[in-house]
Amino acid sequence: MAVFTEVSFEEAAAFVSTLDVGQLTALRGIGAGIENTNYFVSTTQGEWVLTLFERLTYEQLPFYLHLMRHLAQRGIPVPEPRSDDNDQILHQLNGKPAALVNKLPGGHQLAPDLHHCEQVGEMLARMHLAGADFPLAQPNLRGLPWWQETVPVVLPFLTDDQKALITEELAFQTELAASAAHAGLPRGPVHADLFRDNVMFEGLPGRERLTGFFDFYFAGVDTYLFDIAVCLNDWCLDLDSGRGVDERAVAFVAAYERVRPLSSTERRLMPAMLRAGALRFWVSRLWDLHLPRDASMLKPHDPTHFERVLRARIATPWHPQGQRDE
Repeated sequence: MAVFTEVSFEEAAAFVSTLDVGQLTALRGIGAGIENTNYFVSTTQGEWVLTLFERLTYEQLPFYLHLMRHLAQRGIPVPEPRSDDNDQILHQLNGKPAALVNKLPGGHQLAPDLHHCEQVGEMLARMHLAGADFPLAQPNLRGLPWWQETVPVVLPFLTDDQKALITEELAFQTELAASAAHAGLPRGPVHADLFRDNVMFEGLPGRERLTGFFDFYFAGVDTYLFDIAVCLNDWCLDLDSGRGVDERAVAFVAAYERVRPLSSTERRLMPAMLRAGALRFWVSRLWDLHLPRDASMLKPHDPTHFERVLRARIATPWHPQGQRDE
């Protein structure tokens, strides 16, 4: 989230007037994130988030917006897009595709403990099951083909050691994706970016309750295992070293499996998929840092974080059941 396209109060007021959410009372740009233009919107009927999509096209966006509506209608706490009188949830503002969704209550938990990880694991499994019958299909646009396209673009910015690491890992993931085992992994709509800052909690410290997942604009059809790996690489991580925290990971996976048990192949490929999750975000952060776009309040993330995570995953393959290869 950032501000690439400026929206005035008058423009936002005219926009929300078509969506039956009351009159606009406040508009504030959101500086976090790097993909879309986002504003907090206050009206006489509640709190909302306005998004103008900077990269996704009109053809791609129905997948994301209708997935959110599908999940919300099945009891998953996610923002639900607001429709106009014609039941359209994809709109236009200042020449850009736009959507208005309800703002989830609560705040981020940036220092998660076991009970946070358990709740995220359980809700992720519920989300996977709830999305299994979603009728639309769109690939994960930041999946392997995007890695293969983007790695050559960022290579000139890397040291020789980094170049060797990223090209060797891309070759490993390409071979894995072509395997029969990978082809047999359960799959469906996944969030693919469920970091700590995309989940909300509320309540007293130590007793917080998960109130929702948001920012589905990297979602796509991929393996459920990839979604799990992305979560484990953030929620169950020692941020300084990049090593996994077994206690949190065991709690996360156990909670997930109480809702949707993992297959034997998913368990076996978990260490490799954790590497895939680290590679994906190392590549995207390198791209955002070295090939930035102009935006108000744009703050690229540090790519070296996921370089450390990838090196840790390769050096010590991680099994979320608490067992490590020696």
